[in-house]
Amino acid sequence: MKAGILTIGDEILIGQVVNTNAAWLGKQLTDLGFDVYWMLTVGDSPEAITDGLKAISERTDLIIVTGGLGPTRDDLTKETIAEFFGRKLMYKKEIEKHIKKLFARMNYPFTDNNKSQALVPEGTKILWNYYGTAPGMWIEHQNKIFVFLPGVPFEMKHIFNEYLKPELKKRFKLPVSIRKTVSVFGIGESLLADRLKEWEALLPPGLHLAYLPSPKRIRLRLSAKTYKPERVKKIIDEQFEKLKQYIPDLTVDFEHEDLSHELHETFKTLGKTLAVAESCTGGNIMANIVELPGASKFFLGGMVTYATESKWKVLGISQETVQHHSVVSRQTAEEMAIKVREKFDSDIAVATTGNAGPEKGDSDEELGTCFIAIAHRNSVKSYKFLFGQPRKKVIDRAVSKALELLIRTAKEDRTLNK
Repeated sequence: MKAGILTIGDEILIGQVVNTNAAWLGKQLTDLGFDVYWMLTVGDSPEAITDGLKAISERTDLIIVTGGLGPTRDDLTKETIAEFFGRKLMYKKEIEKHIKKLFARMNYPFTDNNKSQALVPEGTKILWNYYGTAPGMWIEHQNKIFVFLPGVPFEMKHIFNEYLKPELKKRFKLPVSIRKTVSVFGIGESLLADRLKEWEALLPPGLHLAYLPSPKRIRLRLSAKTYKPERVKKIIDEQFEKLKQYIPDLTVDFEHEDLSHELHETFKTLGKTLAVAESCTGGNIMANIVELPGASKFFLGGMVTYATESKWKVLGISQETVQHHSVVSRQTAEEMAIKVREKFDSDIAVATTGNAGPEKGDSDEELGTCFIAIAHRNSVKSYKFLFGQPRKKVIDRAVSKALELLIRTAKEDRTLNK
């Protein structure tokens, strides 16, 4: 069954508010087995609301509408939808009683504006809102179901979970949507797709593969709709297990969408310690590490030597290294990693230096260039990457690559001596 989501609000159209309601509702409806066919946002005018209702109802069977149900004069949704359905607005004393009871608990006065909240089109099934004054409304019209929910997110979610979800489950017997996503690090989307051609071609019928790229990772999602969820879950797990055979050299995370969790687990399990020196990444590597609890068990500390002179004044690398090879160079990155490892006496250290852009700064290297060096007690190794632009993409990809290299180094060097 096709579902559509209509959001009402000028504040969304002008970019003042992000439409989180539509994203949340899309996930909930998909999990229930509906095909979310269309999401549409319209302004607060009666003309826009009418056009939106007409357009979305022509294409879908279940229409969820959020926003425009407030008590102020600019909220015209109820009058508009009553006209759209050709129904009268009816005053419901039970809604007035509910609002007065709600206001009494908060010591708020009940005004004439609030009376409008008790008006609903005739034939409406009320979905009670115990956190606000605007009730949800269920209206059936021409073999379609229209559900109107307040735009305040916690009110909308409460009504959906308490009343709408149980009613939809009871009303419709739909196939269950099964999805599983894994994250692949260290490769671009086109290269990954090329390496997975055979795996993709051998996927069982009914499984749908989606590539979800971002600067930090590529997510692969397998999904299917089924009345036998346990069987499909097993098939998806088997296919992702086969995936490993095609990319044994890449980091694949089946549980998390970032590498911080695996980094924690790896360093804790192996009993290794870590130090960090950052330039172009500006502390973002360390922020990713300490975002999760328990980092103090392996992360000893780090330094952000962003300015060129701070690399020799604070971190202690040779000034000649920068002068002879440039601040953005393999030699500078390696010496940064060595020095920070020595300062913190860690088993492993990582360092970054690069041109994140949009200006080159103290180096002539191409914008998006980043050198990442990994040092441990016996050696140091550096890597050069071209991450392109814009600036945030460079930083995000550099952080992800640094975490990936740290995990790989720690796993490969299990015999490292303390």
